[in-house]
Amino acid sequence: MATTFLEQTRGLHEDLERLERVIVKDYKQEAKSHKDKLMQNHRVRKRIDSVQEIARKLMRVYDDDSEESKHRKEEIAALGASNPTAVYSKFYDRLKELREYHKRFPVFDITMAEDDSALLKEEPKVEFSGEEGMGRYLDLHELHRVFQNAKFGRRCDYLEYLNHLADFASIDKTLKFTKPYRQYLQQLLEYLTGFYERTQPLSQLKKQMEKLQQEVEKTWEQGQLPGWEDKGIISLPAEAEAVAQQLSSDLETFDSVDELATLGADQLKDKLAALGLKCGGTVQQRAERLYALKGRSLHDLGPKLFAKSKVVATAHRSEEELKQQQQTGLAVAKLEAQVTRLVELLANIISDTKGRVEKKQAQTYEEMLAELEEADAEAAPEEEEQEEEYVYNPLKLPLGWDGKPIPYWLYKLHGLNQEFKCEICGNYRCV
Repeated sequence: MATTFLEQTRGLHEDLERLERVIVKDYKQEAKSHKDKLMQNHRVRKRIDSVQEIARKLMRVYDDDSEESKHRKEEIAALGASNPTAVYSKFYDRLKELREYHKRFPVFDITMAEDDSALLKEEPKVEFSGEEGMGRYLDLHELHRVFQNAKFGRRCDYLEYLNHLADFASIDKTLKFTKPYRQYLQQLLEYLTGFYERTQPLSQLKKQMEKLQQEVEKTWEQGQLPGWEDKGIISLPAEAEAVAQQLSSDLETFDSVDELATLGADQLKDKLAALGLKCGGTVQQRAERLYALKGRSLHDLGPKLFAKSKVVATAHRSEEELKQQQQTGLAVAKLEAQVTRLVELLANIISDTKGRVEKKQAQTYEEMLAELEEADAEAAPEEEEQEEEYVYNPLKLPLGWDGKPIPYWLYKLHGLNQEFKCEICGNYRCV
């Protein structure tokens, strides 16, 4: 009955207490298997979300500045009328509302106890792939394929990929500013986050990630973030500078671009790639780019000569470009930090996944089939085992269709209490 605002508020408190009781009842049930524990946690998570939603509504009701609080105060003031003669009219108005409500809902019996058995047996829909095994293992095969085919990655087997899942220090920093690398990190973060939320529904992962990002920003500003001490402002490597000085002196032997082009396309490409310059185009274009280094250093070259994947000399970048590079570096650092934290939280799952990969490599075809059958049997709904109740039967009467002894008068009526000795069978008793 929610005809008044106060009644609605009371109903919210009742729903809140009921959800708390259901959570307590759910936790009193013993979850034996991995699947039972997972379903129990998801049920509790769902009810906790409902509790939080109801609590937010009640907070608005009791907030003095909210619109709901004004309605509540008006109804309370109306209950205690200033005119004593109006008290009876208010009373009969409420009585009329009660009668009309029970006319609309005549079969609503509030004295009956609520049955929560259906809520306790509810199985939330949680999707896992066959490789994940109901949240026991990770399924990173698709991301492993992306890592192998990317420029920032390398050729490795699945087990090695799992061992170095969060090893970002081995990746060239110039490749970390590329779009494919950021997309890979984003996909990896989304998968690990979704997997953790599916297997640990009661965890506060969002708050942990927000706190981690604040810590990363703080250490970034201080220049103490491991691997990002330069705040994303990368100068040209010392190796490239040494190669540039050597090539600059070697170019003194060439008097023109045409003479330099006689080296061939492959040699020109290798020398340009070593310097981080663009190495495409015709032989003449490559020779022109390389000849521009004659008597100069890399810092003297224009930014258009550098390849997009390489870091342009700091002197040729504007403040806006440097700021943009810093923001890109900070975004990449945050993604790396979040992935690293999730890998730490899922350390046991990753360890089990590596063990399963090693086991599958040594399994025979028959063992794989047996494992699949076992997984199917576990996924099938289990029938409730009914415990056998002890039946008190001192006269050892036959049991009826309901599993209980038949009445003694019926036992005598059918002559089941009479015994006959058979001489043919050696005086064995026959009933």
